Amino acid sequence: MKNPIFALISAAFCVSCGGSSPIPINTETFTVADESTFRQLLPANAEITKLAGDLMFVEGPVWINDDGGYLVFSDIPANELKRWDATSGLQTFRSPSGNTNGNTLDLQGRLLSAQHNGRVTRTETDGTITNVVERVEGNALSSPNDIVVKSDGSIWFTDPPYGLGDRTQETTGNHVYRFDPATSSATAVVTDADRPNGLCFSPDESILYVADSGTETRHIRAFAVNADGTSLSGGDIFVTLDQGAPDGIRCDEMGNIWSSSGDGAQVFSPSGELIVRILLPEAAANLAFGGPDGTTVYFTARTSLYSVPALVGDAHAR
Repeated sequence: MKNPIFALISAAFCVSCGGSSPIPINTETFTVADESTFRQLLPANAEITKLAGDLMFVEGPVWINDDGGYLVFSDIPANELKRWDATSGLQTFRSPSGNTNGNTLDLQGRLLSAQHNGRVTRTETDGTITNVVERVEGNALSSPNDIVVKSDGSIWFTDPPYGLGDRTQETTGNHVYRFDPATSSATAVVTDADRPNGLCFSPDESILYVADSGTETRHIRAFAVNADGTSLSGGDIFVTLDQGAPDGIRCDEMGNIWSSSGDGAQVFSPSGELIVRILLPEAAANLAFGGPDGTTVYFTARTSLYSVPALVGDAHAR
């Protein structure tokens, strides 16, 4: 991880100008609302890099440090997981994928996938795939969408109906669930969402942020994680997006929330103030921190994969 003090100084001042002139902001990449905080998060002159294209609808990026480091992400309609790395470029990681959407890593570094075919799966170290959860209280899941892991090993995931197809919904609603590996049981922790989507924990795991991408609920809510770590309270609206709906969200090490949006991505302070818009050629569906030092942001944006360098990393990098 980069030294944050060095990163801040490097971003804010032009060395060739004797450290006295701020680097101009690249307005083709950024629309800045809070310049002071922005310069702590992103190089002012950064540019967007297109890494891959001609995909169908991409989602769920996660960085894996094995084998020199690579990104895994989903192409949902293609029923594939893709792999990208700087040496080999784009490859197929898994096909079929169960129409996987979101991906993350568990505490052992194993790939967890939220599959639209109604399963949460784990890829074991030998490459075999284990079904982690398929049913809640006897009812089949609808189409697990996104997924995160808490430091106690519990798995939290959203289950909207986007991938149901011609199946009948068996659950009582579109919920957020907590799965306890110790008891192999899943419990609904949010039951009043319209279309729960991306989710992430604050750096100290005291808050769970949940994106709701319903037609009338294009917002991110903030839930307090109760003392036992197994339940939530609150759920006030943290921010409402003004461009598209929030889909994938991530929390950085400073507690800022990065959300995909109709104009690319938007970054908000822990108090919900807009810091910057990252302008992508396509609306983003999800994003993830990764790269050799964890400070590259990868965006799955409709049919393409993009990246931008950052000065911070994920709050829960593994």
